[in-house]
This record gives sequence, structure tokens and C-alpha cells, in this order.
Amino acid sequence: MNYSITQYQSNDLLRLTAFLNASWQYDSITEAILQEKLEGDPYWMPEATFVCKDAEEIIGFMQGVMRDIRGTRYAYIKLMAVDGAYRRQGIASALFDKLETIFREREADVVRIYDVPLNYFMPGIDPRYTPALCWAMRKGFERFGDTSNLLVDLNQDWDMSVKEAALQADNIEVRRANHEDKQAILDFIKHEWLLWSNEVEMAFKDDQPSIHIALLNGEVKAFSAHNANNKGTGWFGPMGTHPDLRGKGMGAILLKRCLQDMKDMGLSHSIIPWVGPIDFYSWHSNAVVDRVFWRYEKKLK
Repeated sequence: MNYSITQYQSNDLLRLTAFLNASWQYDSITEAILQEKLEGDPYWMPEATFVCKDAEEIIGFMQGVMRDIRGTRYAYIKLMAVDGAYRRQGIASALFDKLETIFREREADVVRIYDVPLNYFMPGIDPRYTPALCWAMRKGFERFGDTSNLLVDLNQDWDMSVKEAALQADNIEVRRANHEDKQAILDFIKHEWLLWSNEVEMAFKDDQPSIHIALLNGEVKAFSAHNANNKGTGWFGPMGTHPDLRGKGMGAILLKRCLQDMKDMGLSHSIIPWVGPIDFYSWHSNAVVDRVFWRYEKKLK
């Protein structure tokens, strides 16, 4: 292979955006969102982000990041692509070999593909990218699960004001968070949902925070957010409710507040990504399964 592999540089952004959009059949990305996935990652690793070029033309790309989660040191391929005209020439393998060397030097336990907590573009490999699946298996990755993205038509009535008013009799207040609520929300999630802290931070970057909360006797006990990942594209989540408020319909109320926000933004659809409880979202928002993703990992230890 006579192509060159170098570390990504910020002046590659424009060409890299165009390259990814030309290389991905089922996805597209803007410069702003690509920047969010690169330098915007809370653990951005420029030394593990590589471009492959033929002369000055980008023909391959792979980004690596790492996370320490509950005692396991995870490494991830966060984004990758190879120009269709250059496939089956070992480019993806050459890029991954560089990443794997870095991951092993930093004592990663396992490598996963795409499903990167805190900041991600997709939660696994869409199996329609069949060459990517085959490549992953050849490189020693094994499938360990799957997940789905749901799609919601926002042209619905999301008003829950009557149910919200009824909760006041139980000293429960539901409202949009303001910037002064930020620390209370971060304190609320730090034990059970610490991995969501970056997305909460992102929701507070909006002039009007894209996050709603429920308070019991003045204390935050539930929240939902949107526009906290892949900004401007209609992504919902995360959302969490303390056991003190479960069984009161709080999830549906907070979900619909966010969906109304996105409707007010002029969006036609919302994406509910990386979904576990499909039935909940289908029941309360008529969400439908839009995409399925297969999850792959390779153990290094």
C-alpha cells in the first residue's frame, strides 16, 4: 500500500466531512456535528484519530477514544470509513492496527465499535453496512448484542398540562430547567447515571436549556433532555426518574415536554436512540423502530 496514514489535523475537517458523506450510504454528517464527535468528545484523543490519504485526497478515516466505566477500560472505534473505490486493499486494517497498538499500550480491556457512551454518532453497526460487519469479524470482533433507534413523528399533540397540574397536590412540580438547576441535576445523576453527565452538560449549552425536570418538595427527582448529542438533529435523551416518582406517569410527561420542544424547533421527527424499552416509547409517542444496530467487541485481555 503506497498511501499515507497521518494523524487528523483540524484543517482536515472540511474535506473529512465531504469524504464521510460520500462514503456512508445510510448516514450523513455536518461539519458542526463532526466537530462535536472529534474535539467535542470529553476524552478527545487526537493521537488516536487517523486519516489515510492518496496524495491529498482522503480515502480512509478512523477515530479511537477510550472510557473507564465501572472498573473496565473500554476502547472504541468511534467513527470510520473507507472510500468505496479503495476497499479490499487493507486500508481499514492498517488504520485499526495503529489504533490497536495505542489501545494495548494504554491497557484497554476491550474494543467496541461505535457505541461510545457520553458522545456518539451511532450505537453500533447498521447491518446494511455489510462490508463493515465482515471486516469486524475478520479482525476478531464478536457480536454481543443489538439495539435500535426509534423514530417519532412530531406532528402530534404533546400537551400534558392537565396531568402536570394534578401532580401539584403531591408537591410535585414539573418545569423546564434553568441554568441555576444544573448542579442539582448533576448531583441527582451522579450515583446511578454518571455516564449521562456529559449529555446533561451539552443540554445546558443551549440558551434555553433543552432539559426538563420534576421536583418533589423542591428536590430534583426526574429529568429528561434532548439536543444533548448530535445537536440540531432531533435526538432525545437521556431521561431518568428516581424511584420516589415512579408510577406517576413522570416518564411520559417529561418525554412529551422534550418532543414538544423539538416540534417548536421546526423539526418534523425525533430520534430516540440506543433504546431499551421500545414498548414505552411506542405507547406514549407512537415511535417506530427506524434502524437496528449490531454491537461488536474484541477482548484485548
